[in-house]
Amino acid sequence: MMKSKKITLYQGFDPSMPSLHLGNLVGLMKLRQFQKLGHKVIFLIGDFTGMIGDPTDKKGVRKKLTREQIIKNSHSWKEQASRVLDFDGENAAQMLFNSSWSDKLTFKDLIEITSNFTVGQMIERDMFQERIAEGKPVFLHEFLYPVAQAYDSVAMDVDLEIGGSDQIFNMLAGRSLMKAVKDKEKYVLSTKLLVDKQGNKVGKTTGNALFLDSKPEDFYAGVMSFPDETIYDSYELLTEVDLTGLKEDIKNDPMQKKKDLALEIVKLLWSQNDAQKAQKTFEKNYQEKEPVFGNSFKLDEGTTLVDAVAQITDASTTSAKRLVNSGAVDVDGKTISDTKMLLKKGSKVKIGKKIFVKIS
Repeated sequence: MMKSKKITLYQGFDPSMPSLHLGNLVGLMKLRQFQKLGHKVIFLIGDFTGMIGDPTDKKGVRKKLTREQIIKNSHSWKEQASRVLDFDGENAAQMLFNSSWSDKLTFKDLIEITSNFTVGQMIERDMFQERIAEGKPVFLHEFLYPVAQAYDSVAMDVDLEIGGSDQIFNMLAGRSLMKAVKDKEKYVLSTKLLVDKQGNKVGKTTGNALFLDSKPEDFYAGVMSFPDETIYDSYELLTEVDLTGLKEDIKNDPMQKKKDLALEIVKLLWSQNDAQKAQKTFEKNYQEKEPVFGNSFKLDEGTTLVDAVAQITDASTTSAKRLVNSGAVDVDGKTISDTKMLLKKGSKVKIGKKIFVKIS
């Protein structure tokens, strides 16, 4: 059926940061599957809705972004997404911006669109109920976010919207509006969320994200840090591997299956060669305890250790000092707590468990 009847589908991506992350990869992989079946795929950048700020899972008001911040954040997204989707060829994926239609709406248009929703529909959201119970404000523009997202479906006249299970409310708003405005059924496909061992979403707002513009070895090491209970879901959501017998294989040798998982993901996003190099680097750094200091970092002569750590990690001096004082920094194989130590050319600096650089 899906091969004979072609549909138009999309997923929206929120440009609140300059890099797509592991959570976005789940949606990209689902779009990839539909594209391979010949369906019309739209990669939508929410540059208009991003200025409102999605209140999903937020117990406080989300900071709104400027148009300039959003344009800057989404600048390299096509290059990142093209590792998964095909933006060329006969059935090329489209990249659209929802400001293309939402910027043109008048106040009269907004009144007409919002007349299809009730206050009761909007205020029933769990996060709003929690805020009301705690005496915290719910602002009117937050009600308008699902309305704006709903209008995307109408403007693009899609048959299907894909999104994480935390986006079901917003996606169903689009289904309701499509039925009211065009008397058309728009379907919703929600995907599982990747969560860490604390049950927190592995995404850009929880501090444990892996970004698609990072280095292959860093991405590989990040996947290897996943708790064992997430291995199966990660295969299902982030690879094209046959899942037959996988649960038993994971049970028998979780470490090997996690290494296979990391290899598959890095191979998809970069190349087979990059994936194999990343695996060798991981094995040297974490399993054989022989770190590979393959990355060089240029510093001015006479740079102190705390300033070097700040530059390497792109952190504040205070955060860098905290790392050094906590024993998280090694120089030439020795843990150093002297923040004022001067680094020499050729020094090998290890910061935490993932950063290995040679000073040039």
